[in-house]
Amino acid sequence: MRRINRKSAPKVVGGQVQLKNNWTETPNIYNTESRFLEVFRKRPGKGFRHLLKQRDIHDFIDIIPDWEDLSKGLDAIVLAPGDWDTFGYHTTGVVHVCAWDADLWMTMTPDGFEREREICERLGVPTEVVEDGILCKFTESTARGHQLLATLLHEIGHHHDRITTRSKYRTARGEGYAERFATEYTDRMWERFVEVFGLPE
Repeated sequence: MRRINRKSAPKVVGGQVQLKNNWTETPNIYNTESRFLEVFRKRPGKGFRHLLKQRDIHDFIDIIPDWEDLSKGLDAIVLAPGDWDTFGYHTTGVVHVCAWDADLWMTMTPDGFEREREICERLGVPTEVVEDGILCKFTESTARGHQLLATLLHEIGHHHDRITTRSKYRTARGEGYAERFATEYTDRMWERFVEVFGLPE
């Protein structure tokens, strides 16, 4: 028998051994449903910066069509730490927009740029072919537009995918669905986006 080397004996109550510590998981946005959508801002991490403020998120969701339906089951939007190869990601009930590269400009692979070409052209991002890919010359304004229209809408698309599946547990239709969702809503929202946030420059 392999014994546990306990530091001290746990308490026994009514013949039942009691756990020594409190093993209840602390409530947080990932394990507790919220009645209201919360927006959190975490530290961006070294080499990254947050271009979006919490107010930007609230102003943006105010102009999203069908928001009441789209936001069902969505507990939080997180301005998350930056990641060198991730614009954003989705977990059950929470979408994340990662902090932007502190240098603003970024080089994408040709395949990666093809996925971003439409939004970059809409935002007016100058590009240049360089030795290792396509250099996208973002400004603070165009990068914010990308984070809202491409990243946030994409991750909301994943959330919508999940809540409209039978199990409501996983994103069954994948990246293609989220991409189409973001493109469709950007088309529908563009004029209102420019009214509220200005034309990216």
